[in-house]
Amino acid sequence: MSSPSLLNAASLAFLEKYLNNASPTGYESEGQKIWMEYLTPYVDTFITDTYGTAVGIINPDAPFKVVIEGHADEIAWYVNYITEDGLVYVIRNGGSDHQIAPSKRVNIHTKKGIVKGVFGWPAIHTRNRDKEENPKTSNIFIDLGCETKEEVAKLGVHVGCVITYPDEFMIMNDNKFVCRAIDNRMGGFMIAEVARLLHENKKKLPFGLYITNAVQEEVGLRGAEMITQTIKPNVAIVTDVCHDSTTPMIDKKIEGETKIGLGPVITYAPAVQNNLRELILDTASEKGIPFQRLASSRVTGTDTDAFAYSNGGVASALISLPLRYMHTTVEMVHRKDVENVIQLIYETLLKIENHETFSYFK
Repeated sequence: MSSPSLLNAASLAFLEKYLNNASPTGYESEGQKIWMEYLTPYVDTFITDTYGTAVGIINPDAPFKVVIEGHADEIAWYVNYITEDGLVYVIRNGGSDHQIAPSKRVNIHTKKGIVKGVFGWPAIHTRNRDKEENPKTSNIFIDLGCETKEEVAKLGVHVGCVITYPDEFMIMNDNKFVCRAIDNRMGGFMIAEVARLLHENKKKLPFGLYITNAVQEEVGLRGAEMITQTIKPNVAIVTDVCHDSTTPMIDKKIEGETKIGLGPVITYAPAVQNNLRELILDTASEKGIPFQRLASSRVTGTDTDAFAYSNGGVASALISLPLRYMHTTVEMVHRKDVENVIQLIYETLLKIENHETFSYFK
């Protein structure tokens, strides 16, 4: 069972700084710098690629390569159209939820710095309640306090500027971590903590470990697709988030049943290599780490798919962190689950010895 003190004060300070920094898809560089700075004492070297994926490497000369991976980007919006009256209409950058937008504050990222705005919405008094219009991408808009298109331009806002929410990290009820972008910047945090534990416990691995923080997952697993061709790993253990399906309005017959506080979620899917998954499950049982199971039809929808089907096939598995309110600004996870995902990846790495472990026909 993971220790309640697994995350120390420095870890939590890094987590808060990392989550509070904006990292929209395609603009992950500042977050990657924060991540690499924290990881530097625990790895031998780094590689980065053209689009910003960052990889900390332990034992870079080892021929057998194991990846542990999370993704660095968060959902966002793009400025798409500016009216003559200075209102800004948007399109998605990733899977941003239009229904949560009205009345939210936003940061528009420009070359002149952050420009503040709000998603406006008509007052309830003025709406036709018999035929009330719901928020959708065609009617949500941002108000910058400008009265003309020219005023917007003077602020440095133009079509193509990226937009994020400013909501920041907080801890609720002692053990719930809440923030925007926990999906899946918590993954980058957890794999960094695995590297810290390996270093502090003086563990020597018989393989090269590639701690990979991939970009552009939210628009189709693109960062993972690129970096797997560079690393050419033998094994990939991916961590992402999955739904806490016990909250209201979720159909468990469709989504399965997983809940925050009950442990990491181990996925069954075609992309998940059976022997690697069983090694993870056996490790959890042996070490007393609680876990849950989830089945995914056809694809996992995570970077697991990109690694699994690359380079002629890479033995891949997915360890998910159960999360409430995905793709909102109040995403919520349980501290115990975060610690147990870290512990499970750490303990699984210590059991990996050689390629034969993952032979499909062993």
